[in-house]
Amino acid sequence: MIKAVIFDMDGLILDTEKLLMQFWKEAAALYGFEVKTEHILGIRSLSPKLAEPKLKGIFGEEFDYKTIRAKRRELMENYIAENGVEKKPGLDKLLTYLKEKGYLTAVATSTDMSRTTQYLNMAGVLGCFDKIVCAPNVKNGKPEPDIYIKAAAELGLPAGECLALEDSPNGIISAYRAGCMPVMIPDLSEPDEELLKLCAARLDDLGQVIDLLEKL
Repeated sequence: MIKAVIFDMDGLILDTEKLLMQFWKEAAALYGFEVKTEHILGIRSLSPKLAEPKLKGIFGEEFDYKTIRAKRRELMENYIAENGVEKKPGLDKLLTYLKEKGYLTAVATSTDMSRTTQYLNMAGVLGCFDKIVCAPNVKNGKPEPDIYIKAAAELGLPAGECLALEDSPNGIISAYRAGCMPVMIPDLSEPDEELLKLCAARLDDLGQVIDLLEKL
């Protein structure tokens, strides 16, 4: 029986993946590298210790991951400070439903706590979640299961009683390995056949989670 819903943040709660895409490209270009869409898709939701060797494997050791990532964060934070963040379709409807029905809720994100709380607060939904777990809170980030195991534990539930909502392959793999029920709501890319095998469902938007929960 599902008693809680655990949300990824970027690309799932908030429409920020497109900003990550834009500013990774811009930051890398400032240092002479042409980072392409497929490169960024490959590091979505990955912890820095996994993303860094992945990008260096593509661009070589001269790719200064920490410096370029810091510039990407600076560019993105400046944009968000001026323009705010956008919520994904169906979010408010789903959060209202979950509260009315007594489901517990958590956020499990690769973004650090400071920016996570800032972004959720800007979107007006910070108080809607019972727990927030970020990558720095666990030993291994996505696609390892640590963050979902911790989120479930923070909620006081076994992972099998938690629905996990994700938009990225690395997030789905993390939730699956933790023993949660993974549901994919694609943002920038569709799941392939192998990834779909790990998913309980593939939905178009957050509003459709309500129908899924009604059927479980």
